[in-house]
Amino acid sequence: MTLTNFFFANPILMVVISLVFGLLVGSFLNVVIYRLPQMMQAEWTKQCYELFEIKNSSKPSEISPSFNLAMPNSHCPKCKHEISTLQNIPVFSWFFLRGKCSYCQASISARYPIMEAFTGLITALVVFKFGFTWLTLAMLFLSWSLIVLTMIDFDHQLLPDDITLPLLWLGLIVNSMGMITSLEEAVWGAIVGYAILWGVYWLFKLVTGKEGMGYGDFKLLAALGAWMGWQSLPLIILLSSFVGAVVGLSLIVIKGRDKNIPIPFGPYLASAGFLALLWGDELIAFYYCLIT
Repeated sequence: MTLTNFFFANPILMVVISLVFGLLVGSFLNVVIYRLPQMMQAEWTKQCYELFEIKNSSKPSEISPSFNLAMPNSHCPKCKHEISTLQNIPVFSWFFLRGKCSYCQASISARYPIMEAFTGLITALVVFKFGFTWLTLAMLFLSWSLIVLTMIDFDHQLLPDDITLPLLWLGLIVNSMGMITSLEEAVWGAIVGYAILWGVYWLFKLVTGKEGMGYGDFKLLAALGAWMGWQSLPLIILLSSFVGAVVGLSLIVIKGRDKNIPIPFGPYLASAGFLALLWGDELIAFYYCLIT
């Protein structure tokens, strides 16, 4: 019996293993979400000083070259105490330590175990939906990337090119093998996805004089189009706009948020893209049932 047949014969075991693996991946995604924006900020600062040839002592301290996604090891953000392997077990260690650093007793955000658990559930869901195939591996990479983009955009209103552009090219590569849609539809999905939001951006700017969204949103929708083809774009735009409008109005009405404070659109695009990826046909069928 091949490994694939074994997992198909034991779907519960496949989902459990996927869940555990997803917890481990979620721990790494926490690192990416926290460190990548800092690495980008350090690089931008360095480029600015080089561009303007600033060499005086007012130059701010830079992040150490050893600061990357692999180094330094995980540590308490307050006292810098290094976290041991046993204290870094996804989800469980946080509860065992009662959400505090073992050395200085500083509180550790519950966001870390929540992200790990969420990634584990998403991983198990994707594996359960698509089985144990090469397509599943591609879908997992897309799903994990969307999680990272969602959280970075939520924190910094930033969608890094280091993620969106490789994601776009990978979508085209995946569909060059016809894994989700045809290469032609994927290419047009990337073109139309970028063009739609680019057009909305300039129309809004011409009418209001303000920027309604960032270029990262264009690239993210282009990437989703490259993965799922141009036919998926109306559903993604509809879902993301609807959810974004509901959340935005809720923040204004319930929490009194200033309507002039920008709300990142990337999380809604990413969420809509994931829903379209897993249940696009079902959602379209449901919509037609509502209007007929």
